[in-house]
Amino acid sequence: MSAELYPCFLGASGENNELLERLLLEFLRDHVYWRRNFHPEDPPPIPTFADQSPEYQAFVARMRSELNQLCASLKRSVPFYSPRYIGHMVSDLLLPGLIAQIVTMPYNPNNIVEDAAPVTLDLELSAGLQLAAMLGYNADESSPACAFGHLTSGGTVANYEALRMLLAARFYPLALRSAAERSGHEFDTTLADGRRLTELDDWSLANLTLDEIIALSGRVHAELATMTDRGRASHLAADIQAERPETLGLVEFFARHPDIGRPCVMVPVTAHYSWAKAMKLLGLGDANLIEVPEQRMRMDADALEESLARAEKRRRPVLGVVGVLGTTEFGTMDPVNAIVEARERWAAKGLGFGVHVDAAWGGYLMSLFRKPDGTLRRREEFADDGFRYFPSREVHDIFASLHRADSITVDPHKLGYIPYGAGAFVCRDHRLMLLTAQEAPYLFEPDDGHPHFRRTFHALGRFILEGSKSGAAAAAVYVTHRVLPLDHEHFGHIPRATVQATEYFFDRAAELSERLSGVATLTVPFEPDSNLICLAVNPRGNRSLARMNAFGRRLYEELRVDTARPLQVREFFGSSTRVSLRALGQEQAERVLNELGVDPATLREDPEDNEVEADGIFLLRHTLMNPWLIDETNHINYIDRYCEYLETLVREAAAALAA
Repeated sequence: MSAELYPCFLGASGENNELLERLLLEFLRDHVYWRRNFHPEDPPPIPTFADQSPEYQAFVARMRSELNQLCASLKRSVPFYSPRYIGHMVSDLLLPGLIAQIVTMPYNPNNIVEDAAPVTLDLELSAGLQLAAMLGYNADESSPACAFGHLTSGGTVANYEALRMLLAARFYPLALRSAAERSGHEFDTTLADGRRLTELDDWSLANLTLDEIIALSGRVHAELATMTDRGRASHLAADIQAERPETLGLVEFFARHPDIGRPCVMVPVTAHYSWAKAMKLLGLGDANLIEVPEQRMRMDADALEESLARAEKRRRPVLGVVGVLGTTEFGTMDPVNAIVEARERWAAKGLGFGVHVDAAWGGYLMSLFRKPDGTLRRREEFADDGFRYFPSREVHDIFASLHRADSITVDPHKLGYIPYGAGAFVCRDHRLMLLTAQEAPYLFEPDDGHPHFRRTFHALGRFILEGSKSGAAAAAVYVTHRVLPLDHEHFGHIPRATVQATEYFFDRAAELSERLSGVATLTVPFEPDSNLICLAVNPRGNRSLARMNAFGRRLYEELRVDTARPLQVREFFGSSTRVSLRALGQEQAERVLNELGVDPATLREDPEDNEVEADGIFLLRHTLMNPWLIDETNHINYIDRYCEYLETLVREAAAALAA
């Protein structure tokens, strides 16, 4: 364990409590000093003798009583901070973020507009650029193609924003041509290859690349911004807006453009359910969410090609293809490199689409790949850090391609170890966000002295889904990234410890399987790409999937959170998942079940009522994000302890089954 991590967390035993208390007290006093010196000539509205009144004392008594009850109740919370917790995607919190959030909360900034958050809105924009730089995007604010990022309540909202942006961009050219016809104004609409919008049919306009759309909207932006007749500029902007699907609604918009079919979005079959929710929310319908089959829980690039070919044949615009960088079940990585290459190949054929990477889980692993100077580490360099398997050649190629995606979701409140809720949406070119603005930004950008990038987003609420948002979360993310820069020599110490623990667990699982060979079959169905690993367990001699799943649930009963029992009776906390036949595919399902000794015929997509356990494979799921799982200082290896504990559970459950 690296000594650099010792001051980073409060610690499983509160080891850094004095540091936390000292800093919180110091900055609380600083806040009070700020209040007292705002206008010191104003008399305090609360008199010094107020605490002597019966009403004051009664209020304090009630408050103390309720807080005592709250604290007593909170002791039943899940001990995420402990190395004994290896369940869901949550762990101990980094002190810089925790303290920054607590310190900022009394100021109560609302990061929706600069007037309500003159400090923390600036920090949020900076935090977005910190993430953009880690992911490989251009984070130079002076660049016309500078990236943009901001914080959301979580990865789900970030995914909504990605889809909203792709929808806004995809049909902007159609709206622009309709506005030109409506107004009689000939916009500067010549594309880089010399084509003009008026020469293109609806299908071609609906399939321009995002770069072409950015350039097109930029020229229109510049034209309207420099028109001396501001009233005319305002009317033309309104004409464009009036023709967009955001104004007309999807039904009316597509009624006006009957030559293009229903737009679709392509996601891996393992995608988070937030994508179905996003399709419903935006009125696109989750029937138009096309699930691309996988190979070993990673999107099948050949299947993606087939899906794109079908969309082109049916003249269905593809808003975007989504790759997942760290699936919820297995932490596996979709081939982002293959997806972005498919985007370029199909663009040449006349089918344009965006690429979004849902890296809510795996995004911060990019810190392991980034050098302090911003360049990418070679795969061969990882062996110097003690990695045995990570990253595979495929995984290194995936991370090396992230900067080619059009947008990325990443969650600071997952592998960033920041308090909830702090998701993030990042796009490679901030000009894409201009297409999502509630009103045309070129008509409402006063020269307030800010650099262009900051001036554009000083009213952040015009561009995002949320109407109020915490500035304290932005402070937490920004300060953490300043204390621990997002490269392998700083922040990378944390994911390094967790990925190496996963590699160790992977090897120990093989040893555990050998020890249990006479009792049960234990397998890792899919090798981990990150710091998440699943196990499947089948009692010896069993051929029924339903009975295997019931056996797995019996093991999980000793690992799950049980609010009816004291936390201390649990040795370890884990989680579980269930993988369906639809997600696995027939070939992979048969492979996994054959390895477990289960008859694949017992896996039924629509089982009988008495076989409710037969419609998927139940797995024990372990999220290894606590950096103290292998505690070399105290010579404690929690993975070894967990494997020993799991072995005991399996033997006891098998014995009970045989009795």
